[in-house]
Amino acid sequence: MSITADRKQELIKEYATKDSDTGSPEVQVAILTERIVNLTDHLKTHGKDNHSRRGLLMMVGQRRRLLDYTKKKSQKRYETLIGRLGLRR
Repeated sequence: MSITADRKQELIKEYATKDSDTGSPEVQVAILTERIVNLTDHLKTHGKDNHSRRGLLMMVGQRRRLLDYTKKKSQKRYETLIGRLGLRR
């Protein structure tokens, strides 16, 4: 269910706004999106796993808050980010 350290480093390199960037909203949203996709696949096979479902809902809410923050700070960065990740809205 979790992402590997190698995959996380790839996401950080891909979405970083500068060299030592690990905490920008873009990086955080990319990591959360990867975790959400993995957990969604898990829940397709384990439908009654309510603990993981709650975790998924919390991650989706956290991603939504980060996207709202990014949109409030810079509309252009927000649109670029959702375009790169393939998110709706």
